[in-house]
Amino acid sequence: MRRIAAALLLPLIAAVALVGCGSSSSPPASANSTVAATGSFGKAPTVKIPAKKASGNLYIKTEIQGRGSALTKTDAFLGNYVVYIWSGTTHKLVLSTYTATPQVLSGTLLPGLETALEGKKMGSRVLAVLPPKYGYGSSGNSQVGVTGSDTLVFVVDLIKTYAKTASASGTHVSNGGGSLPTVTSVAGQAPKVTIPTSKPPSNLVVTTLIKGSGPPVAKGQEVVAQYVGVNWRTKAVFDSSWTSGAPFGFQIDASPAQIIPGWDTGLLGVPVGSRVLLVVPPKDGYGKSGESSAGIKGTDTLVFVVDILDAVNPNSSSS
Repeated sequence: MRRIAAALLLPLIAAVALVGCGSSSSPPASANSTVAATGSFGKAPTVKIPAKKASGNLYIKTEIQGRGSALTKTDAFLGNYVVYIWSGTTHKLVLSTYTATPQVLSGTLLPGLETALEGKKMGSRVLAVLPPKYGYGSSGNSQVGVTGSDTLVFVVDLIKTYAKTASASGTHVSNGGGSLPTVTSVAGQAPKVTIPTSKPPSNLVVTTLIKGSGPPVAKGQEVVAQYVGVNWRTKAVFDSSWTSGAPFGFQIDASPAQIIPGWDTGLLGVPVGSRVLLVVPPKDGYGKSGESSAGIKGTDTLVFVVDILDAVNPNSSSS
């Protein structure tokens, strides 16, 4: 599901990884257990898939054992991964993050992927072979080119976890207020935004509420954030990572854009650990068309409170 604040153009991995629920597992068998991934953590793996038909068994193997914290169902995590579609006796690579930036995954995973990753420690590389019943089922997913008979092969490097209650960690500077919205909060909970009775500003406003001590957000980085979005006109929350259950990841200054212009402009240079108030006029938000699914008109000014949890540089090598 697209997050309103980001208006994300979902890459294949997001569509593959963020759909489905439940989990089950079967012992490895036949061709699936001969799939292997070699190479060092953080580098694109060499994946060997046999020129045979896949079996109907879920196969999971930890190729590299990490020593970090274990992934829970409520965590978001930063990772690198490759995805293959295995059709009959042939297969093809359909996505690799190793040539771009690590990405954040959160929410409900495909059944087989959820089984494969839950409880695994950061620093691990996990191989997961997902027959249709552990992926999209017999209907497949035409949006990402997966048929009802295709098997999915994932190799995932688990880098870092983010708790669903993670928030800005810097020094309190301001609560906003005056002609701007007022923001109040309790640690580990979504901030509350109170909209003033005055008219909204006509230009983008960026106000630091909590100043972090980390490095400034730079172009091309994968940013990990918590956010609340409020419509100035209705004074109602229209989207929030806090209620979605996990922090949100996006690439800043990406092409094509992964976030609204007000975020690309307003978050650039913000130190990690900060909380900022963004007041975003239509021209820096969804433009004249608005976003009807969220009740946003083309004339609506939007207010975001964004916590910058992390900012990760692009991968330095694809080898």
